[in-house]
Amino acid sequence: MAEITEMSYKEAIEEIEKILRSLREEQNSIDTLSERVARATELIALCRERLRRAESEVNKIIEE
Repeated sequence: MAEITEMSYKEAIEEIEKILRSLREEQNSIDTLSERVARATELIALCRERLRRAESEVNKIIEE
């Protein structure tokens, strides 16, 4: 697992998709489930922040 702050948006999305597949396809213990959901939550927050930042940058360019 890469350090979350060093991940690209694409890497974060790929890991979220991997977590979702494992949740659908595998039997997960409550501990594993909790860890995976926590990691997915962190990754989603990272993606949202990256999207907000990109939107802000695009809006600045449009306004110029």
